Amino acid sequence: MNGTAVRLSEEIVRAAGVYAPVNSRSVPKQIEHWVKIGKIAEENPDLPYEFIKKVLEAHEEMKTEKPIPYVFG
Repeated sequence: MNGTAVRLSEEIVRAAGVYAPVNSRSVPKQIEHWVKIGKIAEENPDLPYEFIKKVLEAHEEMKTEKPIPYVFG
């Protein structure tokens, strides 16, 4: 899938520039991450942010050769 140029406010780009290095992401990847979380949150309004975040982390982890076992609690 090819990228598409979009106009974003300077405020959003500046905020992404702050969060991106903390999360080891580029600014565009940080914005994509926020979009993904926002989409999931809108489609599932009863899910808390931390749950969404953990599901996304688990999904990425399953792509690795050695996923970390889940321990409840």
